[in-house]
Amino acid sequence: MKPLNNYLVCLSLFTALLLPATTQAQDAEAKQETAEQSVPEPTNFRSEHKGTFNGTRVTYTVDAGETYIRNNDGDPTAAIFSFDYVVDSKQNRPVTFIWNGGPGSSSNWLHMGGYGPKRIVVPSDAENPGAAPYTLKDAPETILDVTDMVFVDPVGTGFSRAIGKGKKEDFWGLTEDANSMAAFIAEWLTENNRWNSPVFLLGESFGTTRAAAVAKVLLDDYVINVNGIVFVSQALDYQGSTPYVDDNIISYITYVPTMAATAWYHGKVDNSGDFETFIQQSRDFASQELLPALFQGNLLSAEKRAHLVSQLQRFTGLSKEYIEQVDLRINAFRFAKELRRDDGVAVGLLDSRYINDERDDVAARPEADAARSISPAYKASLMHYMRNDLGIDWNRKYLNPSDPELSGKWRWSPMPEGRSWEPHYVNTAPDLASVLRSNPALKVMVGSGYYDLITPFFDAEYTLNRHGIAKDDIIYRYYHGGHMMYVHEPARQALLKDTREFIRSQIGK
Repeated sequence: MKPLNNYLVCLSLFTALLLPATTQAQDAEAKQETAEQSVPEPTNFRSEHKGTFNGTRVTYTVDAGETYIRNNDGDPTAAIFSFDYVVDSKQNRPVTFIWNGGPGSSSNWLHMGGYGPKRIVVPSDAENPGAAPYTLKDAPETILDVTDMVFVDPVGTGFSRAIGKGKKEDFWGLTEDANSMAAFIAEWLTENNRWNSPVFLLGESFGTTRAAAVAKVLLDDYVINVNGIVFVSQALDYQGSTPYVDDNIISYITYVPTMAATAWYHGKVDNSGDFETFIQQSRDFASQELLPALFQGNLLSAEKRAHLVSQLQRFTGLSKEYIEQVDLRINAFRFAKELRRDDGVAVGLLDSRYINDERDDVAARPEADAARSISPAYKASLMHYMRNDLGIDWNRKYLNPSDPELSGKWRWSPMPEGRSWEPHYVNTAPDLASVLRSNPALKVMVGSGYYDLITPFFDAEYTLNRHGIAKDDIIYRYYHGGHMMYVHEPARQALLKDTREFIRSQIGK
């Protein structure tokens, strides 16, 4: 019996050693299952409204709430919060998905300043809007008469969060962001029974980068054709909007017409003639004279160089001495400081109509962007509107600005993790070109502000006039405003009118 007793003792010891590990694994698995099961149902706040838009009286519902997107196993990974404006109708009305940029911006700007049925009122003449209380008004010019609108906040902005098996880093990247937004659209169409509705995408700034990529993901992965895309302040190929890289010759060309418009606005050039003629002349000079000269480099003759210096002074209002010092290469961000240096002010980057009296008058570029003075007004208006008009009473923080980790963890590489990548300027224009070739009915409207020193209007033309894109597929519209051109009231009304006409034309009305 002794061998048997020894065996039983060993078995008991082995079992005792094994049980804790097994129990720990089972406990961990149980906790994981509990965490997954603890994902609550999506939160939604519904309110009913009436309004008159473009002369049409409508009744509409606002569903401000979460849509869950899921992984391949059906597990929720993110709660995407959106503000859905849906007109009471049984028809297959168009639906327009609207987002801002950043990356890391909520939809606050286009929602409360551009396309929402309520708008924040800020000075149209680029004056500082000051402190609260601010004024909110009805926006009867908006496009709710022709399309339902869904204002989308990506993960890490607004109320949108990673949930369940999702991690926020899973959504913070060029490709990851496009995939999540396309997944949201497909899920939204399913949940709302809108698969037969015309679909439009409308983005601002990085939101245009996103829109081009999303359109391709929708077509490739979900077999969804979009009916139209609206770019507000186009940013598809970043080379033309990156003026702070010293050897980026393209940026010294694409910014010249915006600098010309800014100098005209501030009276630093001869503005006694016709504005449009002056801007076209600046385009011609930049592309036909300055570009080949910069390619020549030190082979440029003294006579030609002197001519270029004189022309750059004519269009930018900067001194010949400064233009010589920078070797004909005017950094647009430094231009914002140099143009009115003698007055002790810097002009805005997002909107060069704005000015700011900075402490350091000898710095190379502005310390801050004068145009950001409108940010508190937009934030306050949205927070007030959500609580008082939409009935959103929630203890979740509305991230505007975004999650503080987003910018540092954003992944610009278009390649999957572990794949090699030769870094280059961000560029989703090829995605747009591919979708346009696959969908001959698709058209793109491009709205640009003359005074935008972040995404210059000439860069939009440079980008979209190549990459194999047919010129008839692009509709250009220009406004006397900046990056958020709708801050300027005449530009806001023109933008809405142009968008309405574009949507109507794309659905055959």
